[in-house]
Amino acid sequence: MKPPLKKRVPKPRNPYVALAIQRHAGEHGKSARAKRQAEKQALKKSLHEQ
Repeated sequence: MKPPLKKRVPKPRNPYVALAIQRHAGEHGKSARAKRQAEKQALKKSLHEQ
């Protein structure tokens, strides 16, 4: 009879990664939505000035 296979224990997860993702940690910058709105406003302004 074969010996039973060993169960693989998953590598423990870093608890700080989940927290960082939830609060959008990292470099501060404008969101994609804010950038789109700023571009749209700049386009309207340049068209209005002409």
